[in-house]
Amino acid sequence: MPIDDILLECEEKMENAVEFFHDELRIIRTGRASSGLVEHIKVDYYGSPTDLRELASISVPEPDMIVIKPFDPASVKEIEKAILTSELGVTPNTAGKVIRLPIPALSGDRRTHLVMQLKKMAEQARITIRNIRRDANKTADKEKTQNLLTEDDVTTSKEEVQKLTDKFGKKIDKILEEKNREVIET
Repeated sequence: MPIDDILLECEEKMENAVEFFHDELRIIRTGRASSGLVEHIKVDYYGSPTDLRELASISVPEPDMIVIKPFDPASVKEIEKAILTSELGVTPNTAGKVIRLPIPALSGDRRTHLVMQLKKMAEQARITIRNIRRDANKTADKEKTQNLLTEDDVTTSKEEVQKLTDKFGKKIDKILEEKNREVIET
């Protein structure tokens, strides 16, 4: 495998890891209503776990309220149950075919807890990035033992992989900083 292929594969995997981290952060409640808080909640819909966004329209009419309108009125009870069993910590209010989720303001303790949770999630993302780096370096070493790459090529590859690791580590730090600010300020 040429160096360019190793680097391209490494970069793609690291980009995916950062995107996954960014998507994970959408479910962290910040005291401000967002459809991202609930759209990935799994609802047991006729025996099949289905994302809430596929079963209902989700809107945010007010900064502290999420409104869910199921496409199938018979699924209201299952949606309520899924929201209650999720880690969202919000009790749904049902009025006929509409479910309202009031988003309460965060307490100081809850904000501190969320910041710590965010740090753990960021560290997991960094670990994933480092594992991708390790795998790319192993691939380069394997290519060298098979005499497909020279010693200089392997050294260059490892340097470039380290640059990618640093670049994506900084992206994770930036995303974490923005989310921390959002948690603390709202």
